[in-house]
Amino acid sequence: MADLTTKFAGLELKNPLIVGSSGLTDSVSKIKDIAEKGAGAVILKSLFEEQISFEAQNTIASNETNEYPEAADYIKEYTKDNSLNDYLNLIREAKKAVDIPVIASINCITASEWISFAKSIQDAGADALEVNMFILPLDRNQKSEKYELVYHELFQKLRKTTSIPLIFKISQQFTNLLAVLNRFNADGVNGVTLFNRFYEPDIDIEKLSLKSAEVFSNPGDLRKVLRWVAIASGKIHGLDISASTGVHDAPAMIKLLLAGATTVQICSSVYKNGTGIIPDMVEELNTWMDNKGFENLKNFRGKLNYDKIENPEMYERSQFMKYFSNHV
Repeated sequence: MADLTTKFAGLELKNPLIVGSSGLTDSVSKIKDIAEKGAGAVILKSLFEEQISFEAQNTIASNETNEYPEAADYIKEYTKDNSLNDYLNLIREAKKAVDIPVIASINCITASEWISFAKSIQDAGADALEVNMFILPLDRNQKSEKYELVYHELFQKLRKTTSIPLIFKISQQFTNLLAVLNRFNADGVNGVTLFNRFYEPDIDIEKLSLKSAEVFSNPGDLRKVLRWVAIASGKIHGLDISASTGVHDAPAMIKLLLAGATTVQICSSVYKNGTGIIPDMVEELNTWMDNKGFENLKNFRGKLNYDKIENPEMYERSQFMKYFSNHV
């Protein structure tokens, strides 16, 4: 029996498999089931800054408070506090119910709304906080570094008010992703999650309207994550990486660990297959390690990352036409 224990962002996990933030993790009963199935940790469903603001504005509108600004402010704060209190109660109850790390999650678009609430998350007992952040760069006159600075400003503000591990979940849509990750590492961010999935638009050509694209990931999405996990783990030493998106089975998890991931998150696969896939993936990882003679995760983690393989250019290559020239 191999040793599957690992440490991510300062947390002790019995194995590297984490169930990511989603509707799968929005109640104590679901979290208990995930823990009983053998997950290493769980990340609670995100509290969305946009959602709270939207609900508050809708409540204000429905109560016709235009003539009473102080009433509108009261309703806005009441709606916000209600959502936040529900979330804090979920943290408290989850911590009582399970013995695996419970990681809170906030989904934010600014660096201003969540500072005070992060302290409340810590006080409620969360083992860590995953900050899911994506800023769409819409200002064509703004330099890219200005957008990137917002991420670091938020971390600095959160660190001043909290002591629990902070994990930043980001997209790959940066001019220089490695520079962003390197600065996170230098700043003292405890871990990063690569990558987040966010709303993607689609067009209904019959109704001539916008609609949401596919919500779930597919196994092919793994390739994007695999490349950057391998490069980042090879070039930025000491950075804890949780790989997310495209992980649908145990072989995908093993590939990401070989690329250098510290932990691996699953979500879409659980939606499609149920929580029974959790023990299946853990057992398959264990069997694979036994067959390969790996006693623990350190024996093979990062074995095939950018730094370790003989031809790291394999991860750099972005053009493939020469390999398929006979077929074009």
